[in-house]
Parts: sequence; C-alpha cells; structure tokens
Amino acid sequence: MKQVSTNFLRFVIFIIGIGVLALCIFALPTMWKGGSKEFPTADHAVFLIMIGMYTAVIPFFIALWQALKLLSYIDQNKAFSDLSVKALKNIKYCAGVISILYIGGVPLLFPIAEADDAPGLMLIGMAIACAPIVVAAFAAILEKLLQNAIDIKSENDLTV
Repeated sequence: MKQVSTNFLRFVIFIIGIGVLALCIFALPTMWKGGSKEFPTADHAVFLIMIGMYTAVIPFFIALWQALKLLSYIDQNKAFSDLSVKALKNIKYCAGVISILYIGGVPLLFPIAEADDAPGLMLIGMAIACAPIVVAAFAAILEKLLQNAIDIKSENDLTV
C-alpha cells in the first residue's frame, strides 16, 4: 500500500513539473509579448516580472526534486532520518526564496495596475506571493516534528 501511494505522489509531482515547464515554455512568453503590447508604459515592469517568474522556477524545481528524494527515503524506510529532515529543510528554503521573489515583484505590478485602473491586482499579487510562505511554514513544522521524532527514537534506542 505504501508503494502505491508514493508512486501516486511521484506521478502528481511529475504532472505538476510538466505543467509548470509547459507554462514556462508556452504561456510566459505569450504573456510577456501581450503585456508589453497592452501596457507600453509598463514594458520594463512586465519584463522584470517575467524575469522574476522564470527565476522562481529554479527553486520550484529544486523543491520538486527534494520532494521526490523524500518519497524515495520513505520507500527505503529511511523516513525518520536526517536525510528526510534535510530534504524538508531544502523545501522550506526553496519556498522562502520563491516567496521573496514574488514579494519583490509585487511593486512591479503597480504600473500595470495603474495603467489598467485595477487596484485589485496588487491584492492578487500579494495573495500569490503569500502562497509559498504557507508551504514554507508547513515544511518547517514537518521538519521540526520529524526532528523531534528522530530525537525520541534515538533516545529510545539508547535506552534499550
């Protein structure tokens, strides 16, 4: 049963990775061209937003790789090991980097929101920037719980 669930999670991770890669190849260049034409006064902001989004893909794929490594540790019965803690720590750092990149891009949305008279765009940008913070917090909690479980397990092993 465990092997089936980890294989399903691997499949989901691959689908997410393929989806993000497809967005990077097909959607982002189209958005850049369309955004530059629609908002000529905010052309530099659109370009910097696209650079930020492409930059955020790097830690995203690193986090996906760490998730795959974590699933392999679970399959190898190494779930309660320092390797798993390290993988969760790397996922936490990647989510933090993504969040910082997105929060840094929110002020760049201001010229676009000004040109389109859409103040809600800033709120949407902040909501998108805060999503990786949730992932980082969840990974930090799991990391702390896993580290505590490893410490308790090692104390019990020393007791016996």
